[in-house]
Amino acid sequence: MNILLIHPSFPGQFEYLVPFLAGNPEVRTAFLCRAVYGPVPAGVTIKTYRADTEDASPIDATLREAEAVIRAMKELEGTFRPDVVLGHSGWGALTYVKAFYPSVRLIGYFEWYFGMLPAFEGVWYTGMTPEGIGVLHTQRNAFQLAQLEACDARITPTEWQRSRFPAGYRPGMRVIHEGVDTEYYSPLRGQTLEKLIPGLTEREEIVTCVSRGLEPTRCFPALMDAVRLLLARRPRCHVVIAGGEKTHYGPKPKNGKTWKQIEIEKGGYDPARVHFTGWLEKEDYRALLRASTVHVYLTLPYVLSWSALQAMSAGCCLVASASPPVEEVVQDGVNGLLTDAGSAEKIAERIEEALSDAALRERLGLSARETVLDRFRLEACLQKQMDLLLGKG
Repeated sequence: MNILLIHPSFPGQFEYLVPFLAGNPEVRTAFLCRAVYGPVPAGVTIKTYRADTEDASPIDATLREAEAVIRAMKELEGTFRPDVVLGHSGWGALTYVKAFYPSVRLIGYFEWYFGMLPAFEGVWYTGMTPEGIGVLHTQRNAFQLAQLEACDARITPTEWQRSRFPAGYRPGMRVIHEGVDTEYYSPLRGQTLEKLIPGLTEREEIVTCVSRGLEPTRCFPALMDAVRLLLARRPRCHVVIAGGEKTHYGPKPKNGKTWKQIEIEKGGYDPARVHFTGWLEKEDYRALLRASTVHVYLTLPYVLSWSALQAMSAGCCLVASASPPVEEVVQDGVNGLLTDAGSAEKIAERIEEALSDAALRERLGLSARETVLDRFRLEACLQKQMDLLLGKG
């Protein structure tokens, strides 16, 4: 069986699926992408394409992406003809696949349908009129609709994400998460951060936070305001923040600085107790989760980050925003503590509540891991994906 995967950035959401397929002797796997990030398993064919989408309008960028994918498929056809194609719809890569391979089964991974919730106002679209936002959404959604219609099967990672799509497509859209490697992201008592932050020992209260980008969509400014309150009240508390400075999901600051630079310049906290690590290697990232006293995950109503589930799998005591993607997984007082991500005082209060109660942290951490084992265990999620590729589901 020949399986073709498509995502601009290898491996993208198919990080675990690629090696799983590579280990199956009855499957040949090829991957179309713009760029490769990470090792490529033996036996997997990589075909890169170039799509000049810089400074293009949403419509032009999507058309260029779709055309680049088709060119790459044509170049690959002499050595690899797929029986099934699975690709991410976000950039429009699947738009023309059926035109090129009308009889090949096409499965779309649908992550987001535009039509923002009120919490996004003033964050993603600073300075835009409602009419301008509506036009932008229509442009972006036009190609989502075209791909929804073209696909033979559709998947999305969570129920809440499915609820964002037009009602007519929801019944046929399956919820299949990528999965969490619960064996790797497991608790380990006594883990320290001495290697990452010399002098920081397990005797301290370690509050951790991880984000792909330190930005308003993931509530970074609110987090820093809560950190200012927290450090003033708890002299043994240290905060470790991992993530890049690039803005991924919203507007960049107008002054050319990063959101991190802006918060650092504000001051108001002891810089010796706030540690920005930048991007972490996988082992250091796991060590951070394992050493955490309380892990904070804040987000506006947007896609649920992998880091939230990985932290739960590692047995972290989670303080998280009471927003729809989080509430699908976290139940307040059962497997985490929920808070108002718009209030620094309330964020700080919930963190302090957890820091002050070791028994509570232990109970919530154990329950958080059980949640991930029950609903997001990697082996089960991979089997669901494989069944879909084989046409069994």
